[in-house]
Amino acid sequence: MLDALLDLAEIIAAFGGGAFGAALGPLPAFIFTGFMVIAGEAATLVDPEAAAITDQVAFGPPFSPAISFAGGVAATAYAARRGYMDTGFDYHEAKNIAYALGTKPDVLAVGGAFGILGYWLVTLSAELGMPYDPIAMGVVLSAFAHRLILGYSIIGKVRGANILDMGPFEREEMRVIGDSATDGGEATDRAEGKPTAAAAPQKERLKVEPWLPHQYKWDHVAMLGLAAGILGAYVGIVTGSAFLGFGISAASLVFLNCGVEKIPVTHHITLPAATAALAVYVPADGGIAEGAPVAYDSGALLAGTGTEVALIVGLVVGVIAALFGELFQRVFFAHGDTHVDPPAAAIVFGTFLVALLYVLGVFPTTVWVPWF
Repeated sequence: MLDALLDLAEIIAAFGGGAFGAALGPLPAFIFTGFMVIAGEAATLVDPEAAAITDQVAFGPPFSPAISFAGGVAATAYAARRGYMDTGFDYHEAKNIAYALGTKPDVLAVGGAFGILGYWLVTLSAELGMPYDPIAMGVVLSAFAHRLILGYSIIGKVRGANILDMGPFEREEMRVIGDSATDGGEATDRAEGKPTAAAAPQKERLKVEPWLPHQYKWDHVAMLGLAAGILGAYVGIVTGSAFLGFGISAASLVFLNCGVEKIPVTHHITLPAATAALAVYVPADGGIAEGAPVAYDSGALLAGTGTEVALIVGLVVGVIAALFGELFQRVFFAHGDTHVDPPAAAIVFGTFLVALLYVLGVFPTTVWVPWF
């Protein structure tokens, strides 16, 4: 494990990936992850030797979400704290992950440092064989780390009736900037009359800031989970790739980044759904299960099912992952000042669910999800 954590070549590459993610912007960097996954998985279908495109480029130092995206998110939080960002963004500037941060050396250095942290977090989870997607967990833990290191609150101040209440957003209730230290220090603290930490000036902010204003209502999220879960599962079944649907979902965010309204975010749905569908669909000698980190249990409850059952399994897991992502955003995103990624948390939960169902004898394999 120590050798993997101290792999100098990977550490250097991770610094570059994190810095590049900061320069490009977190969301644009993640969109490139999607393009590279599509390219890698398509190439692998033709030539298995091309798997390095997915493994080493899309999910390696150049574009691993735990490195380039998470590094960019941390750099965005840093840039907002330093007052480098004044874009007119509706939420706190530290949540503006579509913004390219350019070439400021200190900003890129922060991105690179968190790129290395992301590499270590992923490597640690992978070496320990933790039963979830190690990259997604790296994204989540890196976000909590940047909040702690840069002086942001982990949750923020809850201004609704309870932590899950989106009512203030729906009523467009605004907060007075500077009413707490968690506002990022855009003005002075009204109680003390002392300047807070430097940050970009903002005249007002919503009391509650949902991750996606068009994708937060429970029934809407559940329906999206159903639809995207079916499609993710189908793509996984017909191609044998658990990741191609994820790549398509991630690449589709290019439209969101370009300002097209109401583009749904679905990569946290399609990946767990495809993984779950493949877990029950692929027989012991069916290809992908041969490379699984655990043996195929032919006696499992849902071993070797047909396409219809696999699609339903993907549907159910897709809905669960979508709803968990919404729960996570209401707790950790809506009241805070920086971006903590709900899709990454949902992928962690969805892939852990696949591993758990394997342990319980429901799924015959975890497909690609690590296990102790």
